[in-house]
Formats: sequence, structure tokens, C-alpha cells
Amino acid sequence: MTPHNSLFITGTNTDIGKTVVSAVLVAGLRAHYWKPIQSGLIDGTDTDWIQKHTDIPQSHIHKETYALQQPLSPHAAAVIDNVEISLDAFSLPVIPEEDFLIIEGAGGVLVPINENYFMVDLIEKLGSPVLIVADSELGTINHSLLTIRQLRDRNIEIAGVVMNGPQNQGNKEAIESYGNVEVIAEIEPMEELSPDALADCFTRSFHQPLRL
Repeated sequence: MTPHNSLFITGTNTDIGKTVVSAVLVAGLRAHYWKPIQSGLIDGTDTDWIQKHTDIPQSHIHKETYALQQPLSPHAAAVIDNVEISLDAFSLPVIPEEDFLIIEGAGGVLVPINENYFMVDLIEKLGSPVLIVADSELGTINHSLLTIRQLRDRNIEIAGVVMNGPQNQGNKEAIESYGNVEVIAEIEPMEELSPDALADCFTRSFHQPLRL
């Protein structure tokens, strides 16, 4: 993995645990956090959740480029808000060279962001390596391999896969073998989501240091 100071978190599906994995990384690395597109503001944002549960300083939180009202795919939520999402509007936040930035995507890599572009186009534009969050249970092999293939078709660097849920050695080995990718962490369900618990999860789950 080429050294970078940012990592894009994508998932094999929606509600797959991207925000919890992002929180584990933010807490463990004391990283910065940026959600480029937020869909759904009624119940609060992922940015609010991250700051509350990781207790990182306000200076480590970076404002969404687009914050849309409805909890829908970005392209649909933008139409309702009469907003046009443009790839040109996105650029990486400037952070100190010694710091690290966690970028959380919306949905999976083929979620549309407008009539012409998908989340993978935003990933490609930003240029950060990608960490794939996958479910650990039935169905994950297909979803994971499709995500891996889509990223590789664009020559996007894959930092690895994080499996979220009860440990499943068979699915882990299948993703690693057929996807030619490393599962770098397995995060089991957490009873507590405090800053200390998240940082401890990072230490326990990421068995090898992230090559940043």
C-alpha cells in the first residue's frame, strides 16, 4: 500500500457498518473525519454521530460538501432538494501532513450521485486508497467480489477489507482468495460505543498496523 494520509471508507451495501468502522479508525488514529455527501438530516448526520462517539476536536471534523434532507440515494435526494451534485465541487480537506483523514462514502461504489456519475467516480477523483466494509455473513462473498472488481476496473488502490459482524472464517478466506485482497480486520458487534471502547476495538481488531 502506497503511503497516504487519507483513506476512503466504502461498503458492499448500505447500513453495512461504514460509520462504526470509520469511528473505530477515527478513535484509534485520532484522525480527521469527512463525509463528502450526507443524505438524510432528520435524525442527525453521520458527522454528528462520529464527533459524539469519538470525542475528536471540532478541528478534526470537516463539513460535508453536500448535505441533503432525505435519506435516499444522493442522486434522488439532490433532486428533491433542487440541488445538482457536481464532481468539481469536491476536494480533499487540507490537514497537517502528520495527521490522517478518514473519508466516509454514501452507500456502495455504484450509488449514483447525479445523472452521469457514481460514488466510484468520486473515489477516483479524490485519489485515496479504499477500505471496503463488508458484512461477515451470508451473501457477503458476492457483494464483496463485485465491489472489488469495480474498484480494480478503475485502477483504484484497495487498502483491504474490514469484515463487520460475527467472525466467519469461511467467508473471510473466500474473499481473500477469490478477491486477491487482504481482510485486515474483523470487527464483531460492540456493546459499547464510547471513545475508549472504539479506540480499544481498533487496537484489538487491526492485528497489523495500517500502512499509512
